[in-house]
Amino acid sequence: MSESDEIEPLGYLMFRAGAVMRPQVLGALRPLGLGMPEFMCLRMLNESPGRTSAELAREHNVSAQAMNQVLNGLQNAALVSRPATPASGRALPARVTAKGRALLKRVESAIWAAEGDMFGRLGADDQRELRRILGRLIDAADDSE
Repeated sequence: MSESDEIEPLGYLMFRAGAVMRPQVLGALRPLGLGMPEFMCLRMLNESPGRTSAELAREHNVSAQAMNQVLNGLQNAALVSRPATPASGRALPARVTAKGRALLKRVESAIWAAEGDMFGRLGADDQRELRRILGRLIDAADDSE
């Protein structure tokens, strides 16, 4: 990092790091038939099954319609299941299917490999510290909602 990087806004640096990594991650996802929204949705549902389109949309910071499109695509590919009719109200809780979990394992392996290209330049301690810091930022944002 150059001296000028030390005075760059952190958000700017995070955006640049994401921009560098995005093509590598998308390159890992594309051959497996997924884009970033589909991967993120599968990952979130795998961690917290039964979430609705509206809940996922809020967490992704996208419209309910956009998330519903992602879920419909995943459901059509048999990667996610939702009941045909809601148990109550209009919400349809979604769950990752066995096929979706198997694909998610393959996708995560591909993403780990893509991340290795960028984060392999950091030592294990630096990677742990970066995860810790990013986790704190995400938790703080979640707490403020």
